[in-house]
Amino acid sequence: MTRGLRLILFCLALFCTGLVAPARAEVVVSFYSHDFGDRFPHAFVVLKGQVDATGEAVDANYGFTATAVSPAILLGSVKGAVQALGADYIAKSDRQFSVTVDDAAYTRLMAKIAEWRDRKQPSYSLNKRNCVHFVMELAETVGLKVDRKSKYFKKPKTFLTEVKGLNPGVE
Repeated sequence: MTRGLRLILFCLALFCTGLVAPARAEVVVSFYSHDFGDRFPHAFVVLKGQVDATGEAVDANYGFTATAVSPAILLGSVKGAVQALGADYIAKSDRQFSVTVDDAAYTRLMAKIAEWRDRKQPSYSLNKRNCVHFVMELAETVGLKVDRKSKYFKKPKTFLTEVKGLNPGVE
């Protein structure tokens, strides 16, 4: 066997075992719905993985909801907030689908979450800026097709099913 052929085979072996290139870090964004009840939000995202550029571990979740639930929600805009949810709430919710995003999409996603967090108050509107609108914008930010004129903005599970249908191949 010639020296050149041995070198090629050695490089091929290294490549096949993953020693040539570092493992690709990715963040998985999972879209959840929670059946209606007295706990909010009814639509939210869970992020898990690792940022490739920095190695930062990601394990977070975000939902948007009114800060106080009262009849005022039915009358107009009220104070809203981006919130993290407890593990028990997530466990009692339904993952509708997940997508894997690269660093650039993750950065855009975090900027969109910050935009919602930093909005002028009152920021929550049942008809214009609720938890479903929030996840719609996050889905769009990571490159998914959405129906901005959907009739399901008050039906989180149905809305996310619609998004899944608009994006063949989404698990």
